[in-house]
Amino acid sequence: MKGSAFSSSRKIWISCMKALMYLCSGLTGALVLFLMGYVLIKGIPNISWELLSTAPSYLSDRIGILPDLMNTLYIVLATIVIVLPLGVGAAIYLTEYAKNKKLVAVMEYAAETLSGIPSIIYGLVGMLVLVPGIRKLFGVPDGASLLAAIIVLAIMILPSIIKVSVTALEAVPKEYEDASLALGATPVETYLRVSVPAAKSGIAA
Repeated sequence: MKGSAFSSSRKIWISCMKALMYLCSGLTGALVLFLMGYVLIKGIPNISWELLSTAPSYLSDRIGILPDLMNTLYIVLATIVIVLPLGVGAAIYLTEYAKNKKLVAVMEYAAETLSGIPSIIYGLVGMLVLVPGIRKLFGVPDGASLLAAIIVLAIMILPSIIKVSVTALEAVPKEYEDASLALGATPVETYLRVSVPAAKSGIAA
């Protein structure tokens, strides 16, 4: 009797928890859809070429987002230029050159730690530390925020670039490198002309 009663109460508890989970998931999804729909309905009619191609001006009562778009483009391009060589170079070092297992473990732990930090923390560090430091060090009050954003974004995505590059390089068949070395190529030439090109699709992802 006790066993059957316990089993029935357990089933009721599981059913209630499932119903609560579905309810919370449904409410969250509905809220997200509502916010997306509200933004699209209110925003799409106000999109115009003037909005996209001009700068904001209080004198002419004009609202433009061109500087924001250009700053985003500058930040993304500069970050890619900085992070891609560093990330791929670190991945090549970890997969081909690093012999000290403790050093590799420390680097992997550091990358995992950096990738687990919330983006809001990066933003606060950039705003409170990097921006004042750059202004004081270089004397560039107008470009300090842009440079700080590039540095912060580079630090944020560097662990992801390293992990993806390491996975892509490890997927390259060892026979490719052996054949290149057998033909007289140096290890550096092998990595740059054989390993990296063979893994470029995975790195580009």
